[in-house]
Amino acid sequence: GMLGARARAAAATSSLAPSAARHFAAKVGDWATAAPGPPPVRPTKSRVDVKVKERSKTGSLDTPVLQPDGKSIRALDGNTAAAHVAYAMSDASFIYPISPSTSMGETMDKFAAAGRKNVFGQVVQVRQMQSELGSAGALHGALSAGSLCTTFTASQGLLLMIPNMYLVAGELLPAVFHVSARALARQALSIFCDHSDIMAARATGCAMLGGSNPQEVMDLGVISHLAALKSSVPFVHWFDGTRTSSAVGSVSPIGYSTMKALFPWEDLDKFRQRGLNPQHPTMRGLGQDPSVYYQAAVSANVYYDAVPGIVQAAMDQVGQVTGRSYKLFDYYGDPEAERVVVIMGSAAKTCEETVDYLRAQGERVGVLKVRLFRPWSVQHFLNVLPESVKAIAVLDRTKEDFASSLPLHADVLTSLSEAGVFKKVVGGNYGLGSKEFAPRHAKAVFDNLAEQVPKSHFTLGIRDDVTKTNLELGPVISCVPETTKQCVFWGLGSDGTVGANKAATSIIGEHTNLFAQGHFSYSSQKAGGSTVSHLRFGPEPIRSEYEVELGQADYAAVHHTSFLYKSDVLKYSAPKSTFVINCPWNTVEQLDNELPARIRRQIAELGLELYTVDAHHVAVSVGLPAKRINQIMQGTFFHLSEVLPPTIAKSLLEDAIDRLYGRKSPQIVASNKAALAAAVENLHKIDYPASWATAEDNETSLKRQARSLTEYSPQIDEFSNTFMKSITSRKADDLPTSAFSPGGETPIGQTSFEKRGLAEEVPVWIPDNCTQCNLCSIACPHATIRPFLLDKKEKEASPAGYETRKAKGSEFGGLNYTIQIGPYDCTGCSVCVEMCPDDALVMKPMSYSAEHHNPHWEYSLHKVSQKGHLADKTTVKGSQFQEPLLEYSGACAGCGETPYVKLLTQMFGDRMVIANSSGCSSVWGGSFGVSPFKKNEKGQGPAWARSLFEDTAEYGLGMAVSSRQRRAKLV
Repeated sequence: GMLGARARAAAATSSLAPSAARHFAAKVGDWATAAPGPPPVRPTKSRVDVKVKERSKTGSLDTPVLQPDGKSIRALDGNTAAAHVAYAMSDASFIYPISPSTSMGETMDKFAAAGRKNVFGQVVQVRQMQSELGSAGALHGALSAGSLCTTFTASQGLLLMIPNMYLVAGELLPAVFHVSARALARQALSIFCDHSDIMAARATGCAMLGGSNPQEVMDLGVISHLAALKSSVPFVHWFDGTRTSSAVGSVSPIGYSTMKALFPWEDLDKFRQRGLNPQHPTMRGLGQDPSVYYQAAVSANVYYDAVPGIVQAAMDQVGQVTGRSYKLFDYYGDPEAERVVVIMGSAAKTCEETVDYLRAQGERVGVLKVRLFRPWSVQHFLNVLPESVKAIAVLDRTKEDFASSLPLHADVLTSLSEAGVFKKVVGGNYGLGSKEFAPRHAKAVFDNLAEQVPKSHFTLGIRDDVTKTNLELGPVISCVPETTKQCVFWGLGSDGTVGANKAATSIIGEHTNLFAQGHFSYSSQKAGGSTVSHLRFGPEPIRSEYEVELGQADYAAVHHTSFLYKSDVLKYSAPKSTFVINCPWNTVEQLDNELPARIRRQIAELGLELYTVDAHHVAVSVGLPAKRINQIMQGTFFHLSEVLPPTIAKSLLEDAIDRLYGRKSPQIVASNKAALAAAVENLHKIDYPASWATAEDNETSLKRQARSLTEYSPQIDEFSNTFMKSITSRKADDLPTSAFSPGGETPIGQTSFEKRGLAEEVPVWIPDNCTQCNLCSIACPHATIRPFLLDKKEKEASPAGYETRKAKGSEFGGLNYTIQIGPYDCTGCSVCVEMCPDDALVMKPMSYSAEHHNPHWEYSLHKVSQKGHLADKTTVKGSQFQEPLLEYSGACAGCGETPYVKLLTQMFGDRMVIANSSGCSSVWGGSFGVSPFKKNEKGQGPAWARSLFEDTAEYGLGMAVSSRQRRAKLV
């Protein structure tokens, strides 16, 4: 067993408020034992007695959605928790997708389609609009007509709603905007978390209430809807995008019957009476001149002033029925603290952990968590701030380039100034674009406060070697309870790893006495990009709102061998932990030749338990596609972790298969269950020798680490070597600010060096069947299968085994024709095989093609001259002799967009300027450091830029007008 004894549960309650401690103890139950003191850095873990809950017919594995009145603990992400509440308390909802808020609207739509009733006994009217601006406008209209309405958004989507937010606030309409807070596009777009969007909307007159984890999203969501109706003020109910919105955690849902009992029905009647109605006609939204506008605006102050009291009353009301108490500002820590951090969002939980760690070492510290950010209540803030405080650090998760202080910092300074309280106050920012914030980051802030002159306006978690703003970080500190198991899974987008881990989190969180948490880290690419899943479970509540720290994982699994050669896959692994590799190697001899020596040394030095399983082979053997390995790897995880008894784990996993695939076909269900059963049978424990501790690479293992390189491969450029390699290997966090060019401009052409090696099978050319139509090439989404024309000298210099045939067509006289495939660039979609009318392509294992054909591909690319000028590029065949200036993008295997853009570059790439919209094409085409566009031999290529999702046409028009104006000057 890899779980430790339940040691610190009782001690953990000592620093909680009495009501929270009672709730904590009730959850822990009589299987918690107390042991004082802080958690050691890497405790030795012993087995935990895991209890399996009685199976319920309404559990999440038996039903596809959260039930309106589910009572038990559920494993939910923040978006699902928000949608559950929003549906209950809304008449209508207008939605538009934007990451990471999209699934909230999708869940609302699913609930409505299933006929779910809200607390008013009606099915909610859900409408998808043409944009976020349209959603905000429709929401405004629904509220004006007397219906409670909600919407969901993030980032630029929230900014598009700002004009309507001012109107809704000014007209005192109780909307609720559920926002998964996300970075705004600056020098580049980021779909990840920070608070830039909600800070940009803080002046709209909407109240802003935010939580730290999925449970708080559930509770504060209810509070937001109640307070909005009671106060007649619109609310922004926000939580951290990605970190909270898509992270799965243990949640005790609030049922619809409970919400109905809490609902302020008299206030609802008053609101409905204000709705526009010709039976009692009124007007709103009028024009006011200077003589009246000012007074009319100030007349609403009485409503805004009442909001803090109304919110606290709603918090108390919800707390009475849930046992979970909240305040506008919650203080946690030493009641006589000398150093305090002020913060909001998910990082507040991390600060709680750090406070416990530091207090155990005798430090007098605390954290003040901001829940109601707008309106800011000076009195409520001062009421919870210990009088003993000498120094305060305020952490903002945003960046305002010309501000004297960041928003939260400014509010704290103003509060203290107005009260005549003088403390040492510094501010800084952290976590932009989901940059990690872990206990060592929080400790650096507390350490800074202990300085005689603490640094202010600091940055945290980066190395700023330009303006020298960053705080220095210490080593990793372990604040996770010793009884909590931590796991890391390296997977590829679309291989099922993330889905399997979400299912595992649900199974553990809902069917055992353990708390569970799942966080999923995605790359910027589409399917085939890297994913790293971070899973925790244990008998104590989990407050660790950050990824598994280095050297802390009890279980690590690598689901694709490509990670072994480019990433430090063991950086998370703890000593004596378990390490599983999905690979075809099951003997020490094979692993000596295939694993890099650095990994073998790490395995031996850490004393890991090593297992291998050929999940791709198992998947094919039971009738599944080779890439669908999720059931095999999940079965392996449950078998090795022993978190559930084998028979119960098997039953629950099979239930999940029935739910996920039952509507598809009995064969798919049977194949997935067969894969699950075959996982353990094909698992190999590797008893590696002690000599691995001093292992050195041999000729074969060295070749594996540079597997795509040949004598014909070009040398990588400096930008690709710095950025592409560090990003794709997940090491870019270590890059200093001096490595970046202000403004966000980058060269093109990095994917030429990426060589992902994702495919299990790739096409192989059968020259005698080929009619040289080039249909395979024009259909290829990734430009990994191409025709080449060779003259006599090029043919003679070609590598051994290089196949050609006489080129067909009078314009190609004296030349030879070949089709070549890039095995390390191909995604294995087989579109070319399906497109070929002559059966001239067949899929074979990638290892075969890599060994026999990779040198042919590299020779063709870099030693065979371009001969596109001989062909008519306006024909299918002739176009494919033109060099594609879009290659090896991060698009999904079989993508339907990229063949068209690739063809455009073959026809016009030397004179293209692209105005790109935000969306799928900007992900595969515009991810920083992995540009798929390239230059031709003259240095020409597509110039690419993106503005916003909604203004692409206008953006392109501006480019066109500019080009014409500049050309006119030249003429």
